[in-house]
Amino acid sequence: MERSGIECAFRVCYKEKYMKEIKIRDEFIKLGQAMKLAGLVDEGFEAKEVIQGGEVTVNGEVDTRRGRKLYVGDTFCYQNETYKIIN
Repeated sequence: MERSGIECAFRVCYKEKYMKEIKIRDEFIKLGQAMKLAGLVDEGFEAKEVIQGGEVTVNGEVDTRRGRKLYVGDTFCYQNETYKIIN
């Protein structure tokens, strides 16, 4: 199985065809909110812990800001699953 170069917590996430999509209505969504919307965490403090712990990548790079703004086309990866922001 072919894999992309998007790294996620020292593992490689699957190629774009395996990405899950998160649909937004506004211009952007914050990373912590996107994780809650995707059902990856239940509360904001959980998102804060995993994001600040370096377990989440945004567009292929570790980002420790839960307030990171994600726009249409951005991707984030957590627990070897990739999510793409769509409108």
